[in-house]
Amino acid sequence: MPIRFRPALSLAALALGWSLAAPVGAQSTQSQQAQARKQLNALHQQMQHLTEAQLATRSQQQAVTATLARQAQAVAVAAKAVRQSDQAISAKQQELDQLLQQRSDLKSQLDQQRKAIGDLLRAAYSLGQGSDLRLLLGDDDLGRIARALMYSHYFQQDRQRRIATLMAQLAQLQQLEAQIRDQQQALQQTRQQRSRQQQQLAQQRAAQQKLLDQTNARYQTQAQKLAALKEDEASLNQMLARLQRALDEAAKAAARESRQNPSAPTSRGNIRGNLPWPALGPVRRHGNGVLIAAAQGSEIHAVARGRVVFIGFLRGYGTLIILNHGDGWTSGYGNTETQLYKVGDQVEAGQAIATASAATNDDNSGVYFELRHRLTPVDPQAWLSTHR
Repeated sequence: MPIRFRPALSLAALALGWSLAAPVGAQSTQSQQAQARKQLNALHQQMQHLTEAQLATRSQQQAVTATLARQAQAVAVAAKAVRQSDQAISAKQQELDQLLQQRSDLKSQLDQQRKAIGDLLRAAYSLGQGSDLRLLLGDDDLGRIARALMYSHYFQQDRQRRIATLMAQLAQLQQLEAQIRDQQQALQQTRQQRSRQQQQLAQQRAAQQKLLDQTNARYQTQAQKLAALKEDEASLNQMLARLQRALDEAAKAAARESRQNPSAPTSRGNIRGNLPWPALGPVRRHGNGVLIAAAQGSEIHAVARGRVVFIGFLRGYGTLIILNHGDGWTSGYGNTETQLYKVGDQVEAGQAIATASAATNDDNSGVYFELRHRLTPVDPQAWLSTHR
């Protein structure tokens, strides 16, 4: 909890007070004047110490916030790497499954081709029990000879075609086997990489929790915690006020553009009480919104279609994402671990926009969610669906 000081009187006013309190004229003595100067110097030093302490406290507070922000960014980078590896593993596993299915289908086709070639060989043997030359030398029935030669020719062509197909399929099978080996090796390497990334993420999360514990240890009383919460809310309100002014200017520009290029209006429908929940977990009130004790790494979803207009670390809210939904409506998602979109991106209702930080026993842990209209907070639970 930052140390607060009452506004100090100006040095000139205090000096005037001391000069009036001291004897004047011939009645003043050197001893009294020296005492007044000593007291004035002591007051000057006291004021200097107070100013330095106040600046040091503010600097320390800013340093702590900056350290927390850097650690949150380190966790976000590590968590995003793990998430990308998970996606890569899923994609590689799917490709491997497809290759294995292709190999299974190809082996089945090879078995069919082998069987067909065997049938042809047995049929050719049954037809003449020998060669075409034996037919020519041992039979006077020209019609039978012609038919036998024609059948033999067809059998030879079919056999050659099937053998060629068989050879091509065998070559394809060899290629598939090589692809399967390569894919299995790539999958194993990605899993090993993911394991190393998971260890790095665990280290970064532990370092982050240590910083949070050290920060929370400064608040020894409930009054200090409440005062810190009020300060955090004030910082959030100031940031949102600046953001809303920028959004209003952008909306005015868009309105001018739409007047020049009119388009059909869109209907939002009745969304009050029907918005999807941004995350799953126990819910409790917190400040102007709610805290959702979502599982660490679980997805956080946009409650409505909107555009990402802010991503940044804010003391008391962690890494905060703000979505602009138009008509003065914004939604905020705090204590995010990984951010899946960047400022300017359009997202749809229900789309995953981030993952959740770990919920702890801290007063401000869990996914923070709030809704505002023209900077005025509204009860989010009145707008979110009763079915989760």
